[in-house]
Amino acid sequence: MSDKIEAQKKAGAEFLSANKEAEGIVELPEGIQYLVIKEGTGAMPAVTDSVKAHYKGTLLDGKEFDNSFKRGQPFSAPLKALIKGWQIALPLMKEGSHWRLWIPSDLAYGDRGAGSDIPGGATLIFEVELLEIVK
Repeated sequence: MSDKIEAQKKAGAEFLSANKEAEGIVELPEGIQYLVIKEGTGAMPAVTDSVKAHYKGTLLDGKEFDNSFKRGQPFSAPLKALIKGWQIALPLMKEGSHWRLWIPSDLAYGDRGAGSDIPGGATLIFEVELLEIVK
């Protein structure tokens, strides 16, 4: 099992190393990378806020594991209840923004993964549209 996790981590590190050189990519000190697809004009959430957002989650190989856009149903949740990568990135977004995030495994689901769709050690890609801060 640990060989598979290490292979995922290595693939993620190699991907992120190359990806940060692409045009428009911003890398945060924690290792999260993002690309602004659309910049919003609204308020920015605090980590103590709840948010309403649409998202699509994929693995590096393009396998989609979740997609609220397809369901036509955004989710609402306290930011503190989400993976660490979202807790770091979403407070940088303004309401109405649409970003692509690349989140290293240690800021996502780590070595344990999530369910049968997200393997341990996986770097995740999310398209996130921050619809609103829920008061």
